Amino acid sequence: MSAPPPPAQATPWQVYRRLVGFSQPYRGLLLVALAGMVIEALAAGAFARLMQPVVDETFIEQDGASSLLLPGVIIALFLLRGVAGYLTDYNMARAGRGIARDLRVQVLGKYFRLPGLRFDAEPVPSMLVRLGSDSDQVAQAAIDAMKVMIQQSLQAIVMLGVMLWTSWQVTAAILVLAPPLAWVMDKVAKRYRRISHRIQESGAALMQQADQALGGQQEVKVYGAQSVELQRYRKQADHHLKLSLKVESTRSISSAMVQMIGAVGLAVLLLLAGYEAQAGRLSAGDFVALMVAMIAIIPALRSLTNVQNMLQRGVASADRLFAITDSEDEVDSGTLPLERATGLVEFRDVVARYPGQERAAIDGVSFTARPGTVTAIVGRSGSGKSSLIKLIPRFYEPESGEILLDGQRVQDYRLADLRRQIALVGQQVMLFDGSVAENVAYGELEDASPEALEQAVRGANAMEFVERLPEGMDTGIGAKGGRLSGGQRQRLAIARAMLKDAPILILDEATAALDTESERLVQDALERLMPDRTTLVIAHRLSTIEDADQVLVMDEGRIVERGTHTELLARGGLYAHLHRMQFREAQ
Repeated sequence: MSAPPPPAQATPWQVYRRLVGFSQPYRGLLLVALAGMVIEALAAGAFARLMQPVVDETFIEQDGASSLLLPGVIIALFLLRGVAGYLTDYNMARAGRGIARDLRVQVLGKYFRLPGLRFDAEPVPSMLVRLGSDSDQVAQAAIDAMKVMIQQSLQAIVMLGVMLWTSWQVTAAILVLAPPLAWVMDKVAKRYRRISHRIQESGAALMQQADQALGGQQEVKVYGAQSVELQRYRKQADHHLKLSLKVESTRSISSAMVQMIGAVGLAVLLLLAGYEAQAGRLSAGDFVALMVAMIAIIPALRSLTNVQNMLQRGVASADRLFAITDSEDEVDSGTLPLERATGLVEFRDVVARYPGQERAAIDGVSFTARPGTVTAIVGRSGSGKSSLIKLIPRFYEPESGEILLDGQRVQDYRLADLRRQIALVGQQVMLFDGSVAENVAYGELEDASPEALEQAVRGANAMEFVERLPEGMDTGIGAKGGRLSGGQRQRLAIARAMLKDAPILILDEATAALDTESERLVQDALERLMPDRTTLVIAHRLSTIEDADQVLVMDEGRIVERGTHTELLARGGLYAHLHRMQFREAQ
């Protein structure tokens, strides 16, 4: 169960360059958008340059022909700019949302391929943040930020070109303001970079806190912990607020500094333009053209400064997503195909340990579970029962020892083939927001015939309540099967296992949380499911395993006793002690 070493930290530029690579499938859309941005910038530059003849010919020379022609040219320019803007916005949006979708699908697919330890290390709300807001932030960085940078840069370059064309002397003098402007933008980028990753982590913690409180709302209410949970959530929300305000403060101060530098530029322009006009080198129309171009450059520079927030948050989110996509997949190096196993399971001196834990979760375990038999695994809470079971479908990997299926190491089989041999019914049944039929004929079972599906539902004692549902097998059961009782959900899980007809059946405390009536129905269904399979049962209620072929008693990761129910009671050891404790509780 060892964890892989953390990957080397990439620089923000490396992360962004990798992020831009996700735009490759959308090159056609982006080229159209780029053409639109170029046309937009040129149209804006043409309008600024048009101010010279508008002022000189219309107002000073009072040329009647120009007075009629120039308004039509202005309308044409803005119409062209509007069409180009639509092409830019629409195609950039399609590309950006496409990248967000691609990332979501890729990251979710990666989560499915990660080893079980990943799900112990990262809570589900954090995963949801990566799939939700992180993916959106990445799309903004990859496309929306790129759009602003290219669009505003083209605007600034074209307007600078208009200024140089109109009066290179005045423009050259104004360019001395470029170094302080570059310094401001560099400082802003570095500050955004420091804060952005902390904001994303804070957002994940905020969602996790809410998920815990809302998921356990019954306990919160019963124990009067509303104020405690609200205080805990408020503390995390306050931390998130402080980080968000730091971003806004940086954006506001930097924007004000850019505007101040722009105001200085306009003042310099006014002084120098007046001097050039007095020398006869600048007309009134030239001055207006310079003024319009300069005024257009200032918001472009401000947008380029503000886009740092979007860009750096996107890079921080991309870093979090790449941390998942770069993680090692669960090992699947086996080459042996396996159609259907006979079901002989052997553990040979198996040791397994969780990362960072000194004591082994499984310590030198050996046993054999044969086809057609029931092997029960019992013990105190934390004795290693569930960890032992999870080694068979390779949710975890052992540190040493061997686990064999039909005489071959489980690592030698292809992972999908190995898991195809196993049906699992746990205490916490996982059902999905769909119909009864879709939840029973799930995954690789979706092509099962209606007859086989009905037989599995009847065999699991589930038909008695399914027939009473409004649409029978086609009735929706809600998210996580929320419209069904615990016993009903358990019987659907058993029906799913029956339909799979796997040679190995794992029951992880399948009746522990049920009432007596539901337990009887579920136990009856399990007795029809277990024959002719290798069945391994983690049992909380020892009364349910009295007929097991062998009972393994675990304590602190070791098998401390083994035998039949009768033999272990006669031995008077830990099993007998656990049995006496439960017998007293039942009195």
